[in-house]
Amino acid sequence: MPDDHRPTRNEEEIHLFVERMAMAFADVGFPRMAARVLFTVMSADGPLTAAEIGERLGVSAAAVSGAVRYLTQFAMLVREPVKGSRRDRYRMPDNPWYEATVTKTGLYKNFIDIASGGVEALAGRETPGGERVSEMRDFFLFVQEEIDSLGERWRARRAATGHGGRADA
Repeated sequence: MPDDHRPTRNEEEIHLFVERMAMAFADVGFPRMAARVLFTVMSADGPLTAAEIGERLGVSAAAVSGAVRYLTQFAMLVREPVKGSRRDRYRMPDNPWYEATVTKTGLYKNFIDIASGGVEALAGRETPGGERVSEMRDFFLFVQEEIDSLGERWRARRAATGHGGRADA
């Protein structure tokens, strides 16, 4: 007997959500196919194989393959093997993807390290170029510190609300 209390998914609206979010991410430089795959997996009720992702998006396995490789590299998706098969399934990480990508990876660490080398090569703040690169490095340091602080506050808010941080849920 079917469960009459289970919410009904609106697949057309879900598709529009996925495509709109992918375009918004692409507008700020995120690879569009990776964004489409990310939001397809995010909106799924469970893990999906590459074939299932491709079917939902109407794209080839090759397009999905490159996108999942990109997303797993940045810990935005988790790949797990399908028992008894050569296929893999993809799901969101146990900790939310924004935690994995923003607060734990040290988003600006590479910029800071490279800029610090540039400051040294430019004789510190004693030269105009050194001053500009120092300012850039200091800005990236500030942004990384703020991201770390935001992550701590977000985790506290999620714990306090008990439902993912939404005050209205």
